[in-house]
Amino acid sequence: LYEIERECNAQAYDIADRKSHRFEKAVPILAELGGWMINQYPQVLPKSPIGQALAYSIKRWNKLCAYAQTGHLLPDNNPIENSIRPIALGRKNHLFAGSHEAARRSAMLYSLLGTCKMHKVDPVKWLQDVLSRIAGYPVNRIKELLPHNWKLEQS
Repeated sequence: LYEIERECNAQAYDIADRKSHRFEKAVPILAELGGWMINQYPQVLPKSPIGQALAYSIKRWNKLCAYAQTGHLLPDNNPIENSIRPIALGRKNHLFAGSHEAARRSAMLYSLLGTCKMHKVDPVKWLQDVLSRIAGYPVNRIKELLPHNWKLEQS
């Protein structure tokens, strides 16, 4: 499945091409794997590690396979996990944010900066622009200033 994703990335497929390629290549593999899990589950002890893993996966199989029906979802959340890893590693330091509200605000800022990174937006330019405009910006259009929308606006 990851090889299929590498092919899509190597070919720089757009959303429609990625969806088509996944439908052709990934969906049959997922169907076979899902069937194999259902066949194997009665043959293992339910409380064994493999039994628990199969039960977990079978219960969530449709959701686990949903990415293959689209061209815009990812097969896992690794990019998100990688973007928040520095925050998780710094947890001890964040205990001293000063207050619960300060910690909450820090978390929001980290999320926004992670979004900048994920969308290849320069966080310094984004912050400078947004902070200079936000006071007079219409509240009903505030989503336009989020990093992924701001990038599109700046292009």
